[in-house]
Amino acid sequence: MPAAPTPPPQHFDLTALPAAARYKLLTAVVVPRPIAWVCTLGEDGHVNLAPYSFFGLMGSDPPVVAFAPGNRPDGTPKDTARNIGPGGAFTVNLVSFDLAPLMNATATDFPHGHSEPGVLGIALAPGVQVPTPRVVAAPAALECREVQTLTIGRTRIILGEVLGLALQPEAVQDAAQYHVDTAALDLVGRLGGRGTYARTRDTFVLDRLTFEVWQAAQEGES
Repeated sequence: MPAAPTPPPQHFDLTALPAAARYKLLTAVVVPRPIAWVCTLGEDGHVNLAPYSFFGLMGSDPPVVAFAPGNRPDGTPKDTARNIGPGGAFTVNLVSFDLAPLMNATATDFPHGHSEPGVLGIALAPGVQVPTPRVVAAPAALECREVQTLTIGRTRIILGEVLGLALQPEAVQDAAQYHVDTAALDLVGRLGGRGTYARTRDTFVLDRLTFEVWQAAQEGES
């Protein structure tokens, strides 16, 4: 009996959908997304700390990260974007499983001028290459400087050069060889749906093949 035909994929025209629908679709399929827990300094010196899951590593020479802080409902920039500005410093803290509840608490829409670390009792340590601090308990922190901010419609993308990296000792396997125990970081990532996250310890390994190895495998199967 012949197999039933495979149904075609459901196609969504994102150019014709409202922003909320696009958000629901894309955040459900582009997963897991790492979380940038971003420290910035306000004009009065208070520390702002907020999480963003539209975040990623874009390159290594120079090392560049990108994240997208949106606007408040009234259209004004969130504190993170306002604090960074052109050429401004910021620190991206990576979020471990143990820190996830605190990270989530900093997503609360505190009024402008409130310092999330102060309100929530989050310990900070001074930056080394930037004036913005890092979260003491974060397994890793990237010290960054804004190099370019892109605005596409209502999407703001901040590109930052990574100037320094702080790693907790238990994650450093061999400092001389720059080997990191990624599993020891126990990072979390954002999934689709309201408040859904994933851990990064369920891993598998696929070695990259040279063309010669791939070709030999094909010949062995023929």
